[in-house]
Amino acid sequence: MPQNLRREAEHTDMDQSTAELYALAVAALAGSLMAWQGGVNSLLQREVNLMPATLLVHLIGTVTAAAVVGYRLFRETESFHLAQLAEAPLYSYLGGILSVAIIGAVAYSIATSGAALATTAIIVGQVLTAALIDHLGLFRLREVSFSLHRLAGVVLLAAGAWFLLKSS
Repeated sequence: MPQNLRREAEHTDMDQSTAELYALAVAALAGSLMAWQGGVNSLLQREVNLMPATLLVHLIGTVTAAAVVGYRLFRETESFHLAQLAEAPLYSYLGGILSVAIIGAVAYSIATSGAALATTAIIVGQVLTAALIDHLGLFRLREVSFSLHRLAGVVLLAAGAWFLLKSS
């Protein structure tokens, strides 16, 4: 669990298993929101083209994130110091660049192949990459070895993608 979420869990007196269940519920919600986001982004992409849509999505996201951070700073539920920026490794700032590629790729793939098929391919790619990240312990995450159970899960996801593709 990331340090800031771990602190929030400790602050709310959640035990570890409850905090992990909460994190999984938040992840499931994020997955649902990603499906909605992909759909509306693909609609915007068809109206104004791919890169302008990607730029608009990021501008709106930047304004929204700034409002949320500003509100949390004002309410003193979050702290921020410029010195913290120097503590983060340089590669941790690649998220913004990756986000442009992700938003564009998702909007394109959903507009071209449909929400269910594109989202299944996205999930298979995410799980494979996440398993590699876990296995290598990248980004200061705890190492989790790639096991036969994980392989079976990826194979089942890929099989689901194949069935969706065949039904199209």
